[in-house]
Amino acid sequence: MQWSAVPPLRRLLAYRWGGGSLISLFLSILSGIVIALQYDVAAPFHTTSSIELLAPYGSFWRGLHYYSSQAFFLILLGHVVVELRNQDMVLQRGAWIRLCTTVPAAVLLLFTGYVLRGDATGEAAGAIAEHICLAVPLIGAHLNNFFFDLANSGLRKVYAHHVIGLVVLGGVAAWPHLRRYTARWRNHLLLITMTLLISVTIPAPMEPYRHGLLFIAGPWFFLGLQELLRFLDPFVAGVLVPMLPIVLLFWLPSAPRPRSVVLWAIGLWLLLYAVLTVLCLFRI
Repeated sequence: MQWSAVPPLRRLLAYRWGGGSLISLFLSILSGIVIALQYDVAAPFHTTSSIELLAPYGSFWRGLHYYSSQAFFLILLGHVVVELRNQDMVLQRGAWIRLCTTVPAAVLLLFTGYVLRGDATGEAAGAIAEHICLAVPLIGAHLNNFFFDLANSGLRKVYAHHVIGLVVLGGVAAWPHLRRYTARWRNHLLLITMTLLISVTIPAPMEPYRHGLLFIAGPWFFLGLQELLRFLDPFVAGVLVPMLPIVLLFWLPSAPRPRSVVLWAIGLWLLLYAVLTVLCLFRI
C-alpha cells in the first residue's frame, strides 16, 4: 500500500511520537543554553525582553526555545496516548511508575519556564503556585520553600529547578526507556523545519504589565486549574484534582476491563479540564 493511500489515523498512529518529543527536547535544550547565557534571575523581565535586542539572533533563539518546548510537551502527550492505545509496552509496576514520572516532570519544566519569563503571565503563575504549595497541610511551607520561595529568593530556586533539577528528574525517569529507543534527526526533518520556520516568523509571547488589569491568565495548560481555583479550596483544586490523572496513570492495570475503566476516567478528566480551560479563556 502506498503511503498516500494510508488513512490519516493510521499515519498519525505510525508517527514516531517518542522520537519527535526527544528531538524537540534537544532543540529546547540547545536554544535554552543560548538564552541562559543572557539570563539574570535578578532582572528576569528585563533580560528576557532584552535578549531579542542584545543577543545575536536573540528573537530566533527565544522563539526556538519557546516553540520547541511546547512541541516537546504536546508530542510527549501524543506519545503517551498512542502507547496506551497500542498497549505495546509491558513493564513492571516500578518501571512503569518511573517512566510515567516524565509526564509531571515535563509539566513542571514547562511551568517553571513560564515563571522565569518574569512577565505578567509568569508572575501570576508563580503567585498561584506559591498559594497552592502553602495550602498543602503540614508540609506546605516546606514545599514552597523548596520549589519557589519567591518573596525571599526571587527566581533563584525556580531557575535551579528548571535548568538542573527537573531535567535530571526527567532524564533519570526516562533513561531505561531512552536506552532501548533511539531518535534520529533525519526521521523528523518536517518537525524540525516547522519549528525553525515558526521560530523565525512568530515571536515568542511576552505579556507586559498593564495597569488596571483585573484578570491575568496563566500558561495555557494552567487555565483549567486557574478556573477551578474560583470554586474549590486551593489544596483540592491545585493538588488533588491535578494529581488524579497522574495517580490513575501510575496505577493503570494490565487486565483489559479495569484498564479500560481507568482510561475512560482519564479521558473524562481531560474533557472536563478542557471545558474549564474554555471557560477561563472567556474571562481573558
